[in-house]
Amino acid sequence: MANLVRKIVLSTKAPAPVVPVYSQAVSFNNMLFLSGSLGISKDTNKLVEGGAASEATQAIENIKNILEAGNSNLSQVLKSTIYLKDIKDYTAVNEVYFKYFNKDPPARTAFQVAVLPMNASVEIEVIAAVGNVVTSHAKL
Repeated sequence: MANLVRKIVLSTKAPAPVVPVYSQAVSFNNMLFLSGSLGISKDTNKLVEGGAASEATQAIENIKNILEAGNSNLSQVLKSTIYLKDIKDYTAVNEVYFKYFNKDPPARTAFQVAVLPMNASVEIEVIAAVGNVVTSHAKL
């Protein structure tokens, strides 16, 4: 029986995990599973200033760097989950999100949670494909 390879992905262009009990991402069977990403600056290891929109921008930039380390990219994201400290930030985060995912966006869930690490306003996690991805459209 062939071995299945579970690969730990680490990008030096994104902040290290807040606590050392999880990986930035794990690749398995042409799929890349990213941990939740906060709007943390790699340079300061602190949340960027400016609220939910600024944090969402930084979080997606961090995600982009981790995806690249795992041989994927934003266009290959299949599913995203957005956690908001305050649902009132939904529109501001959507405006940022649309700048990155404006063509054939991934499936997505967004909801408010009681609290996020580091008292962040937003956390985003994604699942992406690795390899050559062709997008088609299905309509009924």
